[in-house]
Amino acid sequence: MIQHHLRVHRSDENLAREGQLAWQLARVATDPAEVTPEVVDMIINRVIDNAAVAAASLTRRPVSSARAQALSHPVSTGGDGATVFGPDLARRVSPEWAAWANGVAVRELDFHDTFLAAEYSHPGDNIPPIVAVAQHVGCTGADLVRGIATGYEIQIDLAKAISLHRHKIDHVAHLGPSAAAGIGTMLGLDQATIHQAIGQALHTTTATRQSRKGEISTWKAHAPAFAGKMAVEAVDRAMRGETSPSPIYEGEDGVVAWLLDGPDASYDVPLPGAGEPKLAILDSFTKEHSAEYQAQAWIDLARKLHHEHPELLAPGAVDRIVLHTSHHTHYVIGSGANDPQKYDPTASRETLDHSIPYIVAVALQDGAWHHVDSYRPERATRADTVELWHRISTAEDAEWTRRYHSLDPAEQAFGGRIEITLTDGSTIVDEIAVADAHPLGARPFARADYVHKFRTLAADVLDAEEIERFLALAERLPELDADEVKQLSIQAASGVLASAPHPTGLF
Repeated sequence: MIQHHLRVHRSDENLAREGQLAWQLARVATDPAEVTPEVVDMIINRVIDNAAVAAASLTRRPVSSARAQALSHPVSTGGDGATVFGPDLARRVSPEWAAWANGVAVRELDFHDTFLAAEYSHPGDNIPPIVAVAQHVGCTGADLVRGIATGYEIQIDLAKAISLHRHKIDHVAHLGPSAAAGIGTMLGLDQATIHQAIGQALHTTTATRQSRKGEISTWKAHAPAFAGKMAVEAVDRAMRGETSPSPIYEGEDGVVAWLLDGPDASYDVPLPGAGEPKLAILDSFTKEHSAEYQAQAWIDLARKLHHEHPELLAPGAVDRIVLHTSHHTHYVIGSGANDPQKYDPTASRETLDHSIPYIVAVALQDGAWHHVDSYRPERATRADTVELWHRISTAEDAEWTRRYHSLDPAEQAFGGRIEITLTDGSTIVDEIAVADAHPLGARPFARADYVHKFRTLAADVLDAEEIERFLALAERLPELDADEVKQLSIQAASGVLASAPHPTGLF
């Protein structure tokens, strides 16, 4: 890896494009390094993972809304169009709208992969826009694999170096450039074209983090889908010769100077050198539970305590619970956010899956977590749950914050220490560093776990034959021809979509 030094430049410095981060990202995208077998294997896992969580969300209103919008936009010129999760696979729409609909389906349940460092991300969000373009223009599975490897590499490298949330900028500002770069790799575009696409994608996908604050709305799932859609459109414009604001990161009125750390800021962004394979996907990890990633380890610890300490379940047994954890967990999903909505039994599902006090209360009482049942209104409003929930708080711990930001996988941690004080004065103390499904966890996810997740989440919405068809296709991903790539989607069983909401709008 090499370190690209990024700082703000005055306009009169005339920063050459070779010194610009967007140009260097485009260099990575055009580098012909082979995709390693380990990366190919993980890409297949994540394609299966995305389809799993998309299947589970097909009948939810935000997904139905995005799907209806996409189906209102027929195939554009220049290709065969792309598939949308759910409808007949023969039905095609314009690729940017397929990226939109499928992106919402993948993100709706907050249940797919993650990478956490200076910034956090869900790099699986790169897959819907890259697949949509692949289907539209007729790319092979090998082309698609190369594009996805680039998308993961760029987003994860940016997340390692540049914090967005510190300045209340939504994390999808790293996704627009990565998806554009991934599409560029897949299409074999030249460095100059990808450079312009990256700049346009970044310029159009910077937004505030209010989408993940307070009463969290359905836009939480739409935000990454919008970034993917913008990336597709940015590539289209760049291919036509249109240019972008430049230098987009380094300019004196650019992203770093005015949206991030200011005119005196600098960063060192790790990037693969010439000929180096793109391995970043191997640093990411998926979710066993449908909740914010920082909650994964806490769910595992809570269900362990449920079975080891039945005395916790007695009415009125708990006086208070304090979760000692990282800065991010405390201030984003913990009591440090100062969001009263995180303790509101009538809050939206999107808010509850970003409330670690709620999640720990339910997982502790149930000894399990379910992507639907754990969020039902009747579950959230249960009197004993509300009482326990309001006795749980978080506190930042400097050591857990340090481990959260460590780039050493051996010490990186996303959990913390739980201190439970019972009403009889006794205490229970335990801790967990990473989720059970994490590569260094108690039960690391492997191919069989991804397949099981897909079968489980798809069982009620896809026919058995469709489940097997998709799995057989996905597991042959690098060997697929262009016609097979066009079938890389999922079709709902008869009657499933009829039972979903049918919101109407302008289109």
